[in-house]
Amino acid sequence: MFSAALTPLDAELAPDHARFVAHCRYLLDEGCDGIALLGTTGEANSFSAAERMALLEAVVAAGIAPQRLLPGTGVAALTETIALTRHALSVGVDTVVMLPPFYYKGVSDDGIYASYSEVVQRIGDSRLKVVLYHIPQMSAQPISHALIERLRKAYPATFTGIKDSSGDFANMTAMVERFPGFSVLVGADPLLLPLLRKGGAGCITATSNLVARDLAYVYKHFRGSDDDAALRAAQARIVKARELVSRFPQMASLKTIVAERAGHAGWQRLRPPLESLPPAQAKELLADAAAFAAATV
Repeated sequence: MFSAALTPLDAELAPDHARFVAHCRYLLDEGCDGIALLGTTGEANSFSAAERMALLEAVVAAGIAPQRLLPGTGVAALTETIALTRHALSVGVDTVVMLPPFYYKGVSDDGIYASYSEVVQRIGDSRLKVVLYHIPQMSAQPISHALIERLRKAYPATFTGIKDSSGDFANMTAMVERFPGFSVLVGADPLLLPLLRKGGAGCITATSNLVARDLAYVYKHFRGSDDDAALRAAQARIVKARELVSRFPQMASLKTIVAERAGHAGWQRLRPPLESLPPAQAKELLADAAAFAAATV
């Protein structure tokens, strides 16, 4: 169970390394198996390659085991994807989450395959493991089952899983059935329990920034019966938390709630073009979040 971690920003709108390390430790203490940093929730595509490398280095230097980190390294430029992935390997990280190249639309599976293949061949490191990232609502570049099959056939030890953030449960279960041994990770928190019961591997989710303990409980106890009151309660809190942060823009909502929890207003900052919540929305969200917290004590 991995958290799609938020990235705190300093007054210059640069990643706040110390605050991010503290947040990573909090998430691990709450039950996360690892941290998926520099993904969509972490605003990765608003940061330069140098900023991304520096943040990853800071986390590793702070003593968080590289094996517990899943940095996002897929960007639009082939050579930059290679550089980010090589850098991750250089600091001891062996598994990365990799978006397909996403700027040009309507490209074929052949083109996407060629891009992934170039990355693997040019890096030429047997340690590398890649989790594909399927988020077509953002990338506009879906990852087809045919492409997965082709990549696995060519590089069976490299392409080990996929994060599916499409929300399409049928697509997730179809991948579980078609690709034995391939880790299918859900990106929508409420779907963790049903996907685990279909043979899925786990999750990389945004709401884990708020309800990591509940997600960890579901991950550890999903085989329990529907009569398991604790399991039902954890699932209900996960669903409620996801609904809570989806009423207004999700990343701004998550940061607003984390800022309140951490007692540091700087957590509310997002790098443009993303924006913090307007004061009226933030007030409404925090009132609802307080009611949610009180109801779960």
